[in-house]
Amino acid sequence: QVQLVESGGGLVQPGGSLRLSCAASGTIFSINAMGWYRQAPGKQRELVGSITSGGTTTYADSVKGRFTISRDNAKNTVYLQMNSLKPEDTAVYYCNADMSSLSSRYLRPYWGQGTQVTVSS
Repeated sequence: QVQLVESGGGLVQPGGSLRLSCAASGTIFSINAMGWYRQAPGKQRELVGSITSGGTTTYADSVKGRFTISRDNAKNTVYLQMNSLKPEDTAVYYCNADMSSLSSRYLRPYWGQGTQVTVSS
């Protein structure tokens, strides 16, 4: 069984910073792209950014210059460093990864359980 577990959410004041982590565990065969999505109340889930296994990153325009995605392939972990946070960044943040397991070599997307980020004074 393969799973993603997130950590690091919480309450922060506008202009502050948070770092989210997402660790993949289980009988992993391979991990390709990893990324972060978010969903605010009443809105659709949107892509925040992603990172390939080689380290190439992409970001939504709304977070460019403020958020940074990185990964540690040895730890099967992806990070989201969020700086200069704004109230509109408030959302549940979900980790996503394309992975295959030892039992099934078929690549498919996996999701974390989500972690709440609230930006408020």
